[in-house]
Amino acid sequence: MNHAEKIYALKFSGVYPHYIAKAERKGRTKAEVDEIIFWLTGYDAGALHDQLDRKTTFEEFFNEAPAFNPNASKIKGLICGYRVEDLEDPIVQKARYLDKLVDELAKGKAMEKILRA
Repeated sequence: MNHAEKIYALKFSGVYPHYIAKAERKGRTKAEVDEIIFWLTGYDAGALHDQLDRKTTFEEFFNEAPAFNPNASKIKGLICGYRVEDLEDPIVQKARYLDKLVDELAKGKAMEKILRA
């Protein structure tokens, strides 16, 4: 299974607690992680919890996103050894965008900068 296939098959509900744990280890909150997800995908709290309850894959999670943020293209840099702006597969790129934003949160970056305001 290649890198993209692994991301397509991952359950979002399996990774979500790791995003929260990473943020909380660095003094940030679940609410901030959720705010990032809402900004990036257009989900609200109810729709996010529906995705988690349904145990959707990353592919389903991003394909069903109500309004993927057009400012996501402003997210640049390395995450997991990949330059996010150069990734060609749209689902892999969106997953890495989310990884990058959570990483920025854990590193103490201000929410206004994370959300490319």
